[in-house]
Amino acid sequence: MMEYLVAWGKWSWLILAAVFFVIELVAPGAFMMWLGLSALLVGIISFFVDWPWQYQLIAFAVFALASIPLWRRFAHRVEGQVDQPFLNRRADAFVGRVFTLEKPIVSGNGTVRIDDTVWRLSGNDAPAGSRVKVVRADAATLVVEPA
Repeated sequence: MMEYLVAWGKWSWLILAAVFFVIELVAPGAFMMWLGLSALLVGIISFFVDWPWQYQLIAFAVFALASIPLWRRFAHRVEGQVDQPFLNRRADAFVGRVFTLEKPIVSGNGTVRIDDTVWRLSGNDAPAGSRVKVVRADAATLVVEPA
């Protein structure tokens, strides 16, 4: 493989970048994109700097490793801008809200109707009609305390 890399010179990095981008298009996961960008950077630099293939390979590895924290930073920024943050975590949307129990909590377990859904509750025993506050969501169970 190194013979091909050396024989194709500067263009080998651009071809490798194109291969990574095509793989990213076929099997998206945002992993090959960063390898493609790293190969593209090395290819662009190779047009301006005459450097041995060993240094090119090291630069590719450094760019590929440096892209990991960049990707994590980018992913956190994009995740923070979601317009429906509780889309797949409906129970988390109820944390901090207060509800009135239609049925009592017995032996630490109960249910409450919120909109059109009946949710399981976990908390101290409480009679029907008492008000409880959701302190956290444990999967599909709402953990409550007296409000």
